[in-house]
Formats: sequence, C-alpha cells, structure tokens
Amino acid sequence: MKEPSLSRPTWQKSSYCPEGNSCVHIAAPTPTSVLLTESGDPAATILTAAPNTFAALIAVLKKEPARG
Repeated sequence: MKEPSLSRPTWQKSSYCPEGNSCVHIAAPTPTSVLLTESGDPAATILTAAPNTFAALIAVLKKEPARG
C-alpha cells in the first residue's frame, strides 16, 4: 500500500461550498491528521488538526445556525 503524502495531499472541497473561491478544503493524509485550507490560496495557510479535534469542530459548527 502506498503511503499518503503530506507534501501533496488529496484535497476534498466542502459540499456546502457555493461557486467561487471562498471554499474550505480538507485532506486526511494520515490516520492521525486532518488538514484544512481555503481555496483562494490552498498552499498559503494549511491548518493541521487531530481527527478527534476536527470532529469536535464539525459538531460545534453543525449546532450553529447558518449564516449568510
């Protein structure tokens, strides 16, 4: 099995993203890390979180009312 690469992660675009360049992208290059970036410049800032921390963030966001 090929090891995932941290230098070239496979990004997935959020399903809640409208058209345009203000989208969140996530990648899980290893079982112990989740990466987050913004589509406007995905290589500029990449946040790293543990899977349980990312799951907690998603749980909080799902409880918040939609803004827009």
